[in-house]
Amino acid sequence: MPPSVRAVLVSMVLLTALAGIVYPLLILGLAQTFFPEQADGTLVRRDGRIVGSTLIGQNFDDARYFWGRPSATPPTPYNAAASSGTNLAPSNPQLAKDVAARCTALAKAHGNSLAPIPLDLVTASGSGLDPHVTVAAMLYQVDRVAAARDIDPSAVRALVERHIESPAFGFLGQRRVNVLAVNLALDAY
Repeated sequence: MPPSVRAVLVSMVLLTALAGIVYPLLILGLAQTFFPEQADGTLVRRDGRIVGSTLIGQNFDDARYFWGRPSATPPTPYNAAASSGTNLAPSNPQLAKDVAARCTALAKAHGNSLAPIPLDLVTASGSGLDPHVTVAAMLYQVDRVAAARDIDPSAVRALVERHIESPAFGFLGQRRVNVLAVNLALDAY
């Protein structure tokens, strides 16, 4: 074997071991040591069992719970392994049909409400996994959730307001609410 071929093969094996084994294990070790919650996926536990993650939305469809953004991860909603947007352009007729169907279903679920439906309740996020919705999207659902749980709507509204998160660094994004956090608080109510 010529020396140049041997040098290439040795370099390839060493770089593969370094970049494919040593570096990932080093980063994993550092993450587990200094940021264990984030390294494990910011899992939410209730009574010793995992009920979700603060970073990945869940499919809530029971009237007793707040609903998040539609997921764009077919065939299973909120499947992190299939994260993607719909990639449908605003001019695409399928997007218009999907949004119209979601608007009809939401209006029906909310007593044929004529209130404007917040955009994030009828359109998927870029990842299809968004765990947050706007404050308007949560407030739109208050009466439905309160009626399904036989709770005073003002108490449900107050619960939502206690879970409002500010924009990142005070200016990036908008005020938002983590759907899982509010739903878990509802169950503990």
